[in-house]
Amino acid sequence: MTQDPVIAPATARLASIEGRLAAAGLPPLPRLAWLEIDTDALAHNLRTVRGLVGPATRVAAVVKSDGYGHGLEIAARTFAAAGADLLCVATLDEALRLRRAGVDAPILVLYPVPRGSAPAAAEAELQVVVTDAADAAALTEAQLPVGRILRVHLEVETGLQRGGLPPESVAAVASKLSLAPGIELAGLWSHLASSHDPEFSAGQRRRLEDAAGFLSAAGLDLPTLHLDATGGLFYGTGASLELVRPGLGLYGELPAVPDGSAFSERGAAAAAQLRPAMTLKARALRIAEVLVGRPVGYGGSWIAARPSRIATLPVGYGDGYVRTYQPGAEALVRGRRVPVVGSIAMDAVEVDVTDIDGVDATDEFVLLGAQGGDRITATELARRRNTIAWEVLAGMAWRLTRVYDASAGPSGVRTLAGETLVPEDTD
Repeated sequence: MTQDPVIAPATARLASIEGRLAAAGLPPLPRLAWLEIDTDALAHNLRTVRGLVGPATRVAAVVKSDGYGHGLEIAARTFAAAGADLLCVATLDEALRLRRAGVDAPILVLYPVPRGSAPAAAEAELQVVVTDAADAAALTEAQLPVGRILRVHLEVETGLQRGGLPPESVAAVASKLSLAPGIELAGLWSHLASSHDPEFSAGQRRRLEDAAGFLSAAGLDLPTLHLDATGGLFYGTGASLELVRPGLGLYGELPAVPDGSAFSERGAAAAAQLRPAMTLKARALRIAEVLVGRPVGYGGSWIAARPSRIATLPVGYGDGYVRTYQPGAEALVRGRRVPVVGSIAMDAVEVDVTDIDGVDATDEFVLLGAQGGDRITATELARRRNTIAWEVLAGMAWRLTRVYDASAGPSGVRTLAGETLVPEDTD
């Protein structure tokens, strides 16, 4: 059926990113490359993980490294609203940024805060970790704000060899902390080194339980135990215990499964329900005809073997779309894969659209995410550069606009100028 020639352009404008942002009362994009963050997917993934671990286990959503590239504030708010019991960050300034953004959920800082900053952490009602006796001693000497309690999680070295107390030292350190005013022992935890390896993971769990046994033998109350992150949950090699700390899985991605390993039956069923939340999109700055024999891009590493149509997209390694995706990188346009050609620059890539008729400046290209019936995953990109999905997501640069999107439409944007949210309906 032929579309009405007047209505169709208006409908197309409304469906465009510009139209959707304008309809939501949000500012326009500052450039034609952006990330769309599916907040419905984030909330869905949190609920999927909760279903995997069961109602007796608390879920601590990890939002460090700018929410794995999705946006620190939006990830934290979305997971908290979806029922996360705790949020985890890596650094004190990440936690304080969330507090300034109005996030009042419990927050655990997973790496030791600088000595001398314990009062600020207590004032912000943050939870902190202690990884050695010296850090513990510094905390006991801190002048904490009157009326504030600093909740402390003791890290146990169980096999990762990155930080933590030997199991046999935990009771002595915990005893000193328990005598200090304003300090409460809230957790005893460790982190799996090879979550796909059942035997090694079981050994780590035993060492964490040994540490808990030393606490009990010393007459100390046993705090919350936590060990599992995404890998342990889906492989089933760890132990949910009282708290879990999923990260990657909450964003709809999973660890690559090594040969000879497999997710548990329940983990595989949950994995099938996860939904990736990040899409990297761009629109062409220009689409040009390139003659046979003409080089494209820095160094002339690609030369047109036929008359070609080359689209220039304003995204590059300055945005986290790195040079080592070549050779072989692809984009999606009109639901079909097209090759990225030439070298990836800091702010631009070239894409060969010769085989797709009619591509123009209104088309959206997808470099990460789904379009039509195809999807370019973070794992696919990770394999191109011999890395892992975590690095692909977390490597998305701050300068890329994040459009917070859901089935109801955009709810906010974050640019270098700051964050703008659609006002909540208070009726």
